[in-house]
Amino acid sequence: MEILKELADYRKQQEVLQWEGIFAQYLDMVTKDPQIAQLSHAKVYQMIKDSGINEENERLKYHFFDKEIFGLDKTIERLVEEYFHPAARRLDVRKRILLLMGPVSGGKSTIVTMIKRGLEQYSKTDRGAMYGIKGCPMHEEPLHMVPKEMRKEFWQRHGVYIEGELCPSCRMMLERKYNNDVSQVIVERVILSEDQRIGIGTFSPSDPKSQDIAELTGSIDFATITEFGSESDPRAYRFDGELNISNRGIMEFQEMLKCDEKFLYNLLSLSQEGNFKAGRFALISADEVIIAHTNEAEYRSFIANRKNEALQSRIIVMPVPYNLKVSEEVKIYQKLISQSDMTDIHIAPHALKTAAIFSVLSRLKESKKQGMDLMKKMKLYDGEDVEGFKQKDINELQAEAVEEGMSGVDPRYVINRISTALIRSGTVCINALDILRALKDGLDQHPSISKEEKERLLNFISDARKEYDHISKKEIQKAFVYSFEESAKTMFNNYLDNIESYCNGVKVKDPITEEEMDPDEKLMRSIEEQIGISENSKKSFREEILIRLSSYARQEKRFDYSSHERLREAIEKKLFADLKDIVKITTSSKTPDAEQLKRVNEVTAKLIEDHGYCSVCANELLKYVGSLLNR
Repeated sequence: MEILKELADYRKQQEVLQWEGIFAQYLDMVTKDPQIAQLSHAKVYQMIKDSGINEENERLKYHFFDKEIFGLDKTIERLVEEYFHPAARRLDVRKRILLLMGPVSGGKSTIVTMIKRGLEQYSKTDRGAMYGIKGCPMHEEPLHMVPKEMRKEFWQRHGVYIEGELCPSCRMMLERKYNNDVSQVIVERVILSEDQRIGIGTFSPSDPKSQDIAELTGSIDFATITEFGSESDPRAYRFDGELNISNRGIMEFQEMLKCDEKFLYNLLSLSQEGNFKAGRFALISADEVIIAHTNEAEYRSFIANRKNEALQSRIIVMPVPYNLKVSEEVKIYQKLISQSDMTDIHIAPHALKTAAIFSVLSRLKESKKQGMDLMKKMKLYDGEDVEGFKQKDINELQAEAVEEGMSGVDPRYVINRISTALIRSGTVCINALDILRALKDGLDQHPSISKEEKERLLNFISDARKEYDHISKKEIQKAFVYSFEESAKTMFNNYLDNIESYCNGVKVKDPITEEEMDPDEKLMRSIEEQIGISENSKKSFREEILIRLSSYARQEKRFDYSSHERLREAIEKKLFADLKDIVKITTSSKTPDAEQLKRVNEVTAKLIEDHGYCSVCANELLKYVGSLLNR
């Protein structure tokens, strides 16, 4: 079978990654490529950096997070540039626990999981290769065998920084097995793996009465006490706590602030000094990134307790808010749906966008700026310029609402309601109205929200519905205008003839009678008013069109009604307004005549071919817009 061959090939690829040699060989490798001996924070930063960086809108975009994290570019930039980058350069930031703090389902766990999975894969590459002393339960950095007194000179000569001491197990192994001859110590390549508990650990708090500190720091192996005679003998100790096995990599501290205090005390020394206490041994060195996550309520409670001041000073808090961009929110839903087996059910265009509008509106804060409402703010954040505001105003709006995104509807609730809509019996396609209905029904079944909050969310569902109505009419408008394309071209040419005469101060010649007439001001204004061109600005708009026209002529390019986006929108809106009665009749007629039926079929075909509709949602859209126009 093909799968068996692929499994055999995979096994061979894993075997190629294996490497063993003596310390002398490792030393030769490290002096040629000091990156091999990077500390854990530097390794994480290098991994993120190697995935690609580019600058977008004066911000650094890290592509490592592209496939899983959406709409949090600012947060990711802060995470990398304010924590991992300085920590990689061995600044004091690396001696802090990274605490991701934010609302539920905001992406905190996903960020940590991505870093853990990324490190696993990175350790399999040449750039991310790392090595440890063979037989060490903590995958010890072999350079720890270099005495402290020699390290400064080693760094000056080879550019290799050494930090940390041998663990008790390796110290005993060096003495008894290798007779202190470091050159002969066996070194092996270390492939990080959370499943095999190599370099990646996870600690999750449970009942304080039953949870043992040994889960963090390891424990005595009582079965071997009689054999080795002492609890301080490394051979009688299991170095298998999460802090032990996470050495050289990363440890995730889930819901850290729910943890009992005695567990948190171990982090004081580890974060500041890079070591921790276990059993009857001296302090044990550990080089690991500690990432914790929690929600805002628990964090506020934590900092209010003065007993936690020592640990507070050793924490860097990184807020992780909800995404505030509609287009990015849609990607979150698409990602979650694609992981299911519901791909046989069609989701109509703009259905997920409508749900995203509801979600994002609930997360935004009201602005004090005149003329700025939540809908405008939402569109501005998503890259659209809105009346009275431009993209440059975003920073000022964000500064006005620093905690924006830390509350609101979470993606998990929305995807739960979308799932409910998807699994309805007999469903082959769901549209925006199906999802909005499911969201509303979910609020009715939600016992934990107040009456005021429910009313607020119902208003946002109503706002999302109004926006969908606008989008729907625009979709049908485009499809109908395509069916009347000749009419659109004729209107466009008439407009160009009239503005050319207007700007040049000459008469328009009738193409049939050749009679000379004044430019048709009524026609020009009826088109320009569709896109809000005022009486005062009509002259500059007309001159702008003529300049674009002459520019195309010089370049020997054809200027048509799609060459100027705003003019195209104006022509489409004007034509749709003129055709409104025809659209009403065509979309709402129960017994359409031959011409109406032909028009309906043309529009339906256009929606299916060019706009991503299926036959079901295309027909539903036609009926829905027809009902809107008949109101």
